[in-house]
Amino acid sequence: MPGRIISEIKRIGVTNPCFMLDEIDKIGQDFRGDPASVLLEVLDPEQNRNFTDHYLDIPFDLSGILFIATANDLGKLPGPLLDRLEVIDFSSYSFQEKKTIAREYLLPKQLAAHGLTDINPQVTDNALGKLIVNYTRESGVRGLSREIGTICRKLALQVLKNEGEKSLPVIDEEAITPMLGPRKYRQEAAEGEDKVGVVTSLVWTRYGGEIMFIEALAMRGSTNLILTGSLGEVLRESAQTALSYIRSHTEALGIAPDFYDKSDIHIHLPAGAVSKDGPSAGVAMAVALVSLLTDRPVHRNVSITGEMTLTGQVLPVGGIREKLLAGVRTGCVKVVLPAKNREDVASLSDDVTGHLELVYVDSLDEAIVHMLL
Repeated sequence: MPGRIISEIKRIGVTNPCFMLDEIDKIGQDFRGDPASVLLEVLDPEQNRNFTDHYLDIPFDLSGILFIATANDLGKLPGPLLDRLEVIDFSSYSFQEKKTIAREYLLPKQLAAHGLTDINPQVTDNALGKLIVNYTRESGVRGLSREIGTICRKLALQVLKNEGEKSLPVIDEEAITPMLGPRKYRQEAAEGEDKVGVVTSLVWTRYGGEIMFIEALAMRGSTNLILTGSLGEVLRESAQTALSYIRSHTEALGIAPDFYDKSDIHIHLPAGAVSKDGPSAGVAMAVALVSLLTDRPVHRNVSITGEMTLTGQVLPVGGIREKLLAGVRTGCVKVVLPAKNREDVASLSDDVTGHLELVYVDSLDEAIVHMLL
């Protein structure tokens, strides 16, 4: 039989359809061949005019087809294949966007799926807000849809117990906890204490923005830098860069010059089972070390992101929108950003930046002013 592409073109009867290649990052090679190498020819506009199906064994023009592919992790795509694609990033939803999607789409869908359309129970905006903040932590709305579905099932059971009574109480934020149990997530940045050597850092993962607490500790030893938390090579180099800068600027930072002579420094990034890498935690590591060595606590509800050079300069990083959304979600009140990321922030809407005080810095010295008590 012909391959899927030729078969589908025959089925729909046109030569210029739209093809959806879903989860293209999940393709894998085995003894039967490598699908990625076939896609190179299919997706390349310079080659697909003469695509040859092995069954037909004659050239076929695919240039009129619009190919759309989806992927969760671009890092899993071969470089030559990624080069033939135009990448469109979908950003994480903001709190207000999630609330609107839940109100206009998810709630009506779940009510219809559970036979509650006629009863049409009322769910307040505060209840939806509590669902988003305390019971989900995601860049999309899949988990939010599941939680709304759980509430609808419990409402359907309540209708059955009341023998089909056509009225239900209004679902407000007080009714959420009895239905779903204790909250699953907390606002870690807002609810914790200010501590010495613990910095709130913003990171960007393929699942959206997150906060990460960077912890630093000193102990008697023999000038070792200990790094734990499943760190990648770039993160390890960032920690070494931060320590080298501090050792060469002890007087300016108010640190004892011999602090490292008979000590070990331990830097830990929690969630050790999760691999971490990237340069954007460099300035946060430096702030954690300065806090530790000067015995000054760090504002827990002030987060920071940025790459640091050996001369103490703060360089721009990516994923600013996702990081700011993570800061809002976890209760941060201020975010310290590289000055060169100012243009990235200017393009964001107010529902992303309106809840935060944004501070732009060019150097570690400027960041310390805003981070330490």
